[in-house]
Amino acid sequence: MPYYQTWEEFARAAEKLYLTDPMKVRVVLKYRHCDGNLCIKVTDNAVCIQYKTDQAQDVKKVEKLHGKLMRLMVSKETHSGAMETD
Repeated sequence: MPYYQTWEEFARAAEKLYLTDPMKVRVVLKYRHCDGNLCIKVTDNAVCIQYKTDQAQDVKKVEKLHGKLMRLMVSKETHSGAMETD
């Protein structure tokens, strides 16, 4: 399970993975205070993508992506073009 090096690549891959099969995808956030690392993992049991950061400004990016995915999960409309509008 390699970590993505850039946030943009990770965010695109996470959105694509979610749109492929929304019912199987799950998102895990983990923060280790002793290291100061925040890790986000998106998986559907077949593909697992991860991003790790220790930068405070990346927390807002993670929060924004997590919010997007949560809005998609609760929306009743089709998921095909929803990510491109944000």
